[in-house]
Amino acid sequence: MNVDAERLRTDIERNAEFGDVESDEGRGRTVLTGTEANRHAREYLVSRLEDAGLDVRIDAVGNVAGRWTPESADPDADPVAAGSHLDSVPEGGIFDGPLGVYAALEAVRAMQEAGAEPTRPVEVVSFTEEEGQRFASGLLGSSVAAGERSVEDALALEADDGTTLETALTDIGFRGEGRLDAGDWDAWLELHVEQSERLADAGVPVGVVTAITGITHCEVTIRGEADHAGATPMGDRTDALAAASEFVLDVERAANEVVAGESDTAVGTVGSFGVRPNATNVVPGEVTAGVDVRDVDRDAIDEIVQRARRSLARLERERGVETDLRRPFDLAPTPMSDRVRTAAHDASAAAGIETLDLHSGAAHDTMHVAEVTDAGLLFAPSRDGISHNPKEWTDWDDCATATRVLADALAKLSGT
Repeated sequence: MNVDAERLRTDIERNAEFGDVESDEGRGRTVLTGTEANRHAREYLVSRLEDAGLDVRIDAVGNVAGRWTPESADPDADPVAAGSHLDSVPEGGIFDGPLGVYAALEAVRAMQEAGAEPTRPVEVVSFTEEEGQRFASGLLGSSVAAGERSVEDALALEADDGTTLETALTDIGFRGEGRLDAGDWDAWLELHVEQSERLADAGVPVGVVTAITGITHCEVTIRGEADHAGATPMGDRTDALAAASEFVLDVERAANEVVAGESDTAVGTVGSFGVRPNATNVVPGEVTAGVDVRDVDRDAIDEIVQRARRSLARLERERGVETDLRRPFDLAPTPMSDRVRTAAHDASAAAGIETLDLHSGAAHDTMHVAEVTDAGLLFAPSRDGISHNPKEWTDWDDCATATRVLADALAKLSGT
């Protein structure tokens, strides 16, 4: 398949105009679900899908899908699908999400121009609210498509200003009907920027993901006693923040030891702190902390969480604080389909394009889709590993190379 690199670049750069933000370095955009910027991005995508002869439909939560059904394909056969998302984080980059959507569209156009004759339809998909910046916690549209969240529950979600997803989608004209069902797809493949430096360091243009990391979030509370910073002797204090500082180091130590002895892909982070009363002249009485633990090995995740619990038990004994740990968010690691990965490797080998097997340390819509059909994920290199930032950058040649692998893999999966 010969992809049109300039056409792909034009689509991504045009999309970057919607919600564009000023930046001293790079090129940024802010596209939150249900905003005017999101409406313009969606409308442009629909126009490009229709220009390519795809039949477009929009489901009740705003997922957009364009289907190509050539004469060679059985219209009743389960389609092969590809895509990603168009929303962004505030002041994000121009590639995270849109590369996957427009690479999928370019893959279909490449198949059309090559005279490919797939036996299955091919769909290009853009999921709603992948980033979770306005509604829910992310991966919203794909969770509905995978049947893990109901349409009703999704539409009832509220933004900070009280606006529901249903109202937001209605306001921009993208509250459709029915539910896009990922379980109806024969296979799914997403192309995304890596958001790390492994491909760049290896000098390899395309990554084939083996598994998407599992993610656990823990909410920790450490209670001491607030007291006067000047009048309270050091030996009479129950300082919640001093105890919390030890907890942070314990989590870091636990993650490093698990990396050294069990799984070299494990990570553990204490990423948020809330201190009460948060006054310079008051001994801190309470700290809340957010812990993020990730790995492709579930046992490694559980081990780090268990060590965090042991750290809190030690702090209760040694520092006299009271502690609590909740684990409200827990996603298991998601392996990618061998069939889809093989198609990607065969496609790259046929084109003479080198690939690297690697895991994903970030969540993607593919996690949900993989629960209901064969799914795969491809990566394109990220300069300096930067993402969610205007400095996010993937060279245009790398975008085109990864899109060629995507196109050839879709051709194989669709029976060409």
